[in-house]
Amino acid sequence: MTKRNVWIASAVMPVLIAMLLLLVGSPSVKANDQPSAEVKIDNFVFGPQTVTVSAGTTITWTNSDDIPHTAVSTDGVFKSKVMDTDEKFSYTFTKAGTYPYYCSIHPKMTGTVVVK
Repeated sequence: MTKRNVWIASAVMPVLIAMLLLLVGSPSVKANDQPSAEVKIDNFVFGPQTVTVSAGTTITWTNSDDIPHTAVSTDGVFKSKVMDTDEKFSYTFTKAGTYPYYCSIHPKMTGTVVVK
């Protein structure tokens, strides 16, 4: 190899490596890596009734009942729309605290989220 060919190869190689890394991509955080928890609404009950999670966790309520329900925070932090059968509502809890909630259609249905 001539000096010129060595110089060209040494100049081009880092560019080729950088392009290859761009094509392959770098690791990224996927939505699935976010902490999550599930609350099932069934037979007029939030289950589990109390959920304890760490800050940053997304909780998803799923209405598995045959009639509409909601999940509404008693202190106004979150409020779902009316969920029909198999509809879901999600909320991400960013601050520590205790969050009682209820179904606005059936107020005797209650639950609590504890965020540590």
